[in-house]
Amino acid sequence: MIRFILLDIEGTTTDVRFVHQVLFPYARQHLEAYVLNHLDSPFVQENLKRVKETVLSEDRRQIDNNEAIAYLLKWIDTDRKHTALKALQGELWRTGYEQGEYQSHLYPDVIEALKRWQQAGIEVGIYSSGSVQAQKLLFQYTPYGNLNPFFSHYFDTRIGAKQDPKAYATIAEQLNRPANEILFLSDIEAELAAAHSMGFSVGLLAREASTLPDSRFPVYLDFSSILQTPSKV
Repeated sequence: MIRFILLDIEGTTTDVRFVHQVLFPYARQHLEAYVLNHLDSPFVQENLKRVKETVLSEDRRQIDNNEAIAYLLKWIDTDRKHTALKALQGELWRTGYEQGEYQSHLYPDVIEALKRWQQAGIEVGIYSSGSVQAQKLLFQYTPYGNLNPFFSHYFDTRIGAKQDPKAYATIAEQLNRPANEILFLSDIEAELAAAHSMGFSVGLLAREASTLPDSRFPVYLDFSSILQTPSKV
């Protein structure tokens, strides 16, 4: 029996266009000024250090702060899942949310599903490549109010890459639940395959599909039938 639902964000709870057309451009616009204005901050210093260590390891180059900023901007453009970038983006997005620059996007069926699962006694958590801070901000500043009380756990790529089976084993261990009690929902089949290999139940979201895609996993058009009847098996 499913007792915990683990949700991806992009393409699952939230239109990927919100992330790529609103959040990423906002971070790109403000990142350089933020970093240069906070060079004395331990938070900024630590994340610049992580960028420099990555470049030294991958490109065999020692770089200064300005070059580190250039790498961060390039990584935004390529959507690199780097811990330093995700941490800095989260801080920038916090400012944007708090200043009312934007509200997060959620598919309308998400809030209804969260209420239904809560009433059924099913816990819900998030596993996203965005930082835990960014996840909490996204669910705090929604058109439906602050939804964070619906979630008991948040995981980001510090737990492991989303296509790495070991990450799901670690999540099950931290949840203190058997893997077969956890349902992972994502729009990325490779992530589902990794979770499934560790014993998770999984479901593929196909929100933008005009026809249901072929998949070896259950396919859902939205959250309305999840834990009821899948659209396709």
